[in-house]
Amino acid sequence: MRRVLSPIFFFGALVVAWEALVRAGIWSPVMIPSPLSVGEYFWRAGMDGTLGGAMLVTLRRLLLGYFIGLLIGLPLGFMTARFRICKDTLGVVALGLQTLPSICWVPLALLWFGQTEVATLFVVIMGTVWSALIATDHGVRTISPIYVRAAMTMGSRRLHTWVKVILPASLPFIVSGMKQGWAFAWRSLMAAEIYVTILTGFGLGQLLHYGRELHAMDQVIAVMLIIILIGLLADKILFSPWERFLHRRWGTTE
Repeated sequence: MRRVLSPIFFFGALVVAWEALVRAGIWSPVMIPSPLSVGEYFWRAGMDGTLGGAMLVTLRRLLLGYFIGLLIGLPLGFMTARFRICKDTLGVVALGLQTLPSICWVPLALLWFGQTEVATLFVVIMGTVWSALIATDHGVRTISPIYVRAAMTMGSRRLHTWVKVILPASLPFIVSGMKQGWAFAWRSLMAAEIYVTILTGFGLGQLLHYGRELHAMDQVIAVMLIIILIGLLADKILFSPWERFLHRRWGTTE
């Protein structure tokens, strides 16, 4: 109960202090709106369906691009860990591209695909692939060689060793990479939605962009809070339980 109430009290005190500073005139409400105006935007956008529709569009793009990125990145990560030539070529390229900010893919996507859903999807995939690849490669390489030798002495060979020994042992690291890939996918999608105008569906990034254009800071702050909330829920519901289970299962917890 204490672990639940402490964050509630903390954020409640933060909101009260925020409202007090706005009312005291410490900063302009045009630059930083009051919590009440942000709450009013939540109510209006929630009632007319603007916020819910934008969330659905963004989550659809995010999940599609993220899972495509995983389908590409995970096998490439195993190839990089298995073959030296892939490590020296693809591994180096992946390490360099992971450090490339996601927004750098946007001009290339616009030139190749125009103002389309494919352009947004491309940016999200590029933000996911390299994290998944590097995490998979790292997870496989950190496995103790004793496990592989023990399996081989019991008759395990090639594909069986990879499926029954290497893959399960590397799962905790792969899940951590998937979690990191999720964060990169989010950042990539927001960059794409801000700069790629798609008339078939407006996501949270577009709401951020239009809030800036209209100087509607209550809209900007509200959308930022929604993005933070979705990120926290994804971590608490999807990744953290799976991570804890796998670390307990394979005895890698402290």
